[in-house]
Amino acid sequence: MASRMAMITKSRTGTLNYKHFRTVTTFTFLAQEPQLDEPSSPPTPLPPNPASGSPLYQENWRNPIPTTIPNSSMSLIPLGISSSRFQALSKTLDVQSLLNMFADWMTLQRWDDMKQLFEIWIRSLDKNGKPNKPDVNLYNHYLRANLMTEASAGELLDLVAQMEDYAITPNTASFNLVLKAMYQARETEAAEKLLARMIQTGKESPPDDESFDLVVGMLFATDQIDSALKYIDLTLKSGYMLSMRVFDECVRSCSRKGRIDAMVSIIERCKTMDQNKALSPPWKMCNYIADVAMQEDNSKLTFYALEFMAKWIARGENARPPVMLSVDEGLIVSVLSTAGRTYSSTLLDLAWVILRRSLREKKAPNIESYLAKIYAHASLGSLQRAFSTLHELETIYGNTSKEAEEDLFSPFTSLYPLVVACSKKGFETLDSVYYQLEKLSSGDPPYKSVTALNCIILGCANIWDLDRAYQTFEAIGSSFGLTPNIHSYNALMYAFGKLKKTFEASRVFDHLMSLGVKPNAMSYSLLVDAHLINRDPKAAVSVIDEMVDAGFPLSKEILKKVRRRCHREMDYETDDRVESLAKKFNIRMGTESRRDQLFNLEFGSNYV
Repeated sequence: MASRMAMITKSRTGTLNYKHFRTVTTFTFLAQEPQLDEPSSPPTPLPPNPASGSPLYQENWRNPIPTTIPNSSMSLIPLGISSSRFQALSKTLDVQSLLNMFADWMTLQRWDDMKQLFEIWIRSLDKNGKPNKPDVNLYNHYLRANLMTEASAGELLDLVAQMEDYAITPNTASFNLVLKAMYQARETEAAEKLLARMIQTGKESPPDDESFDLVVGMLFATDQIDSALKYIDLTLKSGYMLSMRVFDECVRSCSRKGRIDAMVSIIERCKTMDQNKALSPPWKMCNYIADVAMQEDNSKLTFYALEFMAKWIARGENARPPVMLSVDEGLIVSVLSTAGRTYSSTLLDLAWVILRRSLREKKAPNIESYLAKIYAHASLGSLQRAFSTLHELETIYGNTSKEAEEDLFSPFTSLYPLVVACSKKGFETLDSVYYQLEKLSSGDPPYKSVTALNCIILGCANIWDLDRAYQTFEAIGSSFGLTPNIHSYNALMYAFGKLKKTFEASRVFDHLMSLGVKPNAMSYSLLVDAHLINRDPKAAVSVIDEMVDAGFPLSKEILKKVRRRCHREMDYETDDRVESLAKKFNIRMGTESRRDQLFNLEFGSNYV
């Protein structure tokens, strides 16, 4: 049998392939050649060491990467084709390598990949066979990825609570990411509670400037201004700098709700702290603050807005190449008017300095700027500085055309605030101004101004002091050696007419006509008023006819005054002439029902 078997083997040695040769036997103890199949899935790793304290140890360790990951609702990309690649990466990456990879992916905004890789990595073992353990910075990357994939604030809070399972203490950045989610959802109440918790934790996760900015911005966005101001005060007390975004929201919210004083207090607090002394809103915001402040007549806020602008101007001049910033002169005129209404000398001085610096001595300020400055000084009672500004105005614009000069230096219109200031304390102020002008007229160089004396004449007329008005008029030629102009005669006519001395007012008018001085519209208007005060509407209408013949336009106010006097005196014939004049010049007179009701009231003991 053995020899036969050897013969068979020997005869078939040329045809057998030993590579595929298998021995067939029924005995189990005979050796067989092992056959290994190609692995179709990665091998199951060893279970974690119980002594490692891994939170995964209590799970089914035979399946350390379960099909359903806890909190799978947070993962927006299911485990699919790319999961095998992430599983391979999770075995080779440590904490620092994963941080570097996440830093690269953040620039590419691969938020879903960051979430999926972190969820796989945290359930994998490192090269030493221990569970991967993230640090707080790595976990914050995971929180940011969830935030950028529109996770809610509640979901982020759940993820922050899970940090305790990995023996990680949340830091300030962790809670700031939750605050950002609350900011997007406008969850103000929850944000305030979270901020209070951060304050209570102390050194573990204290709130920083970003934490306060998020909460304050959220409160301003929901018009909870009082709460926002409370947290701004807490921000400044904590020594943090107020961000420009929060300051912008503060300005707009306070201006929208009319809380200007709150805005002023915040700026004052910032100016007293070293961290916020450099607060400098953008140029456009400075103009916006100034507009809001002037609408509310708040001199302090207007002053701070100009201060911010002055910083920008100085910064631009020191830059290389220099950037020449200039404040709009119309804005300065409004600021000067605000200074006059609010009696703020500091605002007046700063506005004029900024205007001079903006013009850079290339041109003189406009007439409106000088008039606004005169008004501000007059309101403040600084008559000496007001007349000094008037002298500067006369020096620069005194050689303009005659018509423009009449309107510019008229004590009845553009210079009337100065007239009011001169007569504010009666003859005491008027005499003081007159003696100062008399003293300046003999100075070196002498200062003599008909315009200034006209203001005194009209001021005397305002206090019903005809004698002082006439003496000042005569002093124009006798004491100062000047020639009265049309405004001088008009002021004297006004003084006579106010005391019902119509004849004397008419003689002043005739006198100026005889001297060749051309009357203006104000001259005829004052003569009309003198006749109306004397209850003579017919004479007033005759002056109106002369005014029309002289080529001056007829105003609605003059006709209404004459018609009112006609009704009071029951002069219906003159009233018809007034109506014909109104029709001739297409002037719609309207009615005066309210004035008539007041005039027809019957006062007596029956109303007591």
